[in-house]
Amino acid sequence: MTSLISSAAAEAAVLAAEQKSAEVTDWAARIGWLVGLALFVALVYWLMREGWKWRGTLQGDLPELPSTPDEPGAAKLEMSGRYHGSTTAGQWLDRIVAHGLGTRSRAELTLTEAGLDVVRPGAADFFVPVAALREARLDKGIAGKVLTEGGLLIVTWEHGGKLIDSGFRSDHAAEHNEWVETLNQMIETVDETGQKETEGAR
Repeated sequence: MTSLISSAAAEAAVLAAEQKSAEVTDWAARIGWLVGLALFVALVYWLMREGWKWRGTLQGDLPELPSTPDEPGAAKLEMSGRYHGSTTAGQWLDRIVAHGLGTRSRAELTLTEAGLDVVRPGAADFFVPVAALREARLDKGIAGKVLTEGGLLIVTWEHGGKLIDSGFRSDHAAEHNEWVETLNQMIETVDETGQKETEGAR
């Protein structure tokens, strides 16, 4: 009987040791998997950062952005919302990152007779002179950000000989239509004025 008890105890000890060994092996595999995943994420992040820097270098010929004039005039419209980025006009995946235009942020927009003032807490502000405005429309996506149809206010403007689409979303999306209408009216007025001046000079 004693030998049977001893044998059973020995078998139990062996099983416990094997179970403990299996647990250690499982933990080692898990740790290895987590380390591998962390390295993969770090690599992806590094590649994205280098791609961002490379794109900025390619766009180095884009001039510095205009600053807000000292006296821009009374506000026609104001908007609080988010800035979702800028792309080459008509190419919603060709993100522009030069001069901070690739940084998404909160934004305060003010439209005056002088142009569109974009104030961004924590990011570079920029100003679009009225003469540089080309079009305003509603769209659903820009630079990797896709919303519902008409969820984005897209403002097309020219800078350094390049047409740029900038995407904004108001905290109150119902405001978008008024912005599109007012901006396009301003653009038409500027175009007509410029055309009359050109014809008068002739």
